[in-house]
Amino acid sequence: MGVNLSPIVEPREIELADLRGKTIAIDAYNTIFQFLSIIRQPDGKPLMDRDGNVTSHLSGILYRSSNLIEAGVEPVFVFDGKANALKAGTIEERIARREKAKEEYEQALAEGDLKKAFSKAQQTSRMTPDILESSKRLLDLLGIPVVQAPSDGEAQAAYMCSAGSVYAAASQDFDSILFGAPLLIRNLTMSGRRKIPGKNAYKDVKTELIDTEAMLQSLGVTREQLVDVCILIGTDFNHGIDGIGPKKGLKLIQKHGNLEEALPAIGKEIPEYQEVRDIFLNGPKSDDYNVRHGTALMEGTVDMMSGYGFSEDRVRAVVTRIEAARKTEDSRKKQRSLDSWFRSSLR
Repeated sequence: MGVNLSPIVEPREIELADLRGKTIAIDAYNTIFQFLSIIRQPDGKPLMDRDGNVTSHLSGILYRSSNLIEAGVEPVFVFDGKANALKAGTIEERIARREKAKEEYEQALAEGDLKKAFSKAQQTSRMTPDILESSKRLLDLLGIPVVQAPSDGEAQAAYMCSAGSVYAAASQDFDSILFGAPLLIRNLTMSGRRKIPGKNAYKDVKTELIDTEAMLQSLGVTREQLVDVCILIGTDFNHGIDGIGPKKGLKLIQKHGNLEEALPAIGKEIPEYQEVRDIFLNGPKSDDYNVRHGTALMEGTVDMMSGYGFSEDRVRAVVTRIEAARKTEDSRKKQRSLDSWFRSSLR
């Protein structure tokens, strides 16, 4: 879920073409949950094979990853590790919301209200061991790197971005900024026309880029101060102060400088604030990762996906396009390197 900084952050809309030749670290859990939520049947049921296995995530990974690679963008999926103990409350809240949504979904379905049923069904998605394992297996077959984070996947993706291993981190959440990502991309895998939750209306969702340094300068705060702003608002690791949103939290930190000064000024306490700070600023990361893509294995991918009921011909076509796109992009990069060498040799 993360912190909602939309009221104080102005991202820049971009096209996939702007990312050509780039490698992007994707928050895997965040993205797979999007696929599970959005890729559903009209009555809200997820896509499933004849044995009742959920396949929405596999459809999303196969076709959305193909779209990226055909645009010259290479994804790297970063998976969460062990959650910090301070996240237990958030996890419990999510489980409770999911169970409530499940009850409301079943009631709406019984009443024949398919619009409400679909809306509630979107809130029931969960990551099962089978979904996790099959996601990693398909990514591996497609030659898409899988990175295992020691804790938060967003923290690991941010670290890889700050190290220059990838161009940007991709997530719907703004937490990547707090974890130190120099560049954050939102709506990377879900751009297009989307239904507005709870309304019979649609909106165009554009891919967005946030330059952290430019954003911090425009807000007049440091990354450390932005972390303090978010602790006031409430994060996945703490509840925050009631009545304080992004704008009010920003004003408090701009005025007082940090939580040590802001909290006494408003007569409030957040006992665990230093622990939350440390999670964002000094949380665990790993150097054990590889961001180079491999080769999409045609027969392995076809065997797996046809076993889940996907059309063999369609899967073959997608894998063929993926490999053709990679060859084209590799040739383009080699030509650019050759042209650069040639120009420098003439100087």
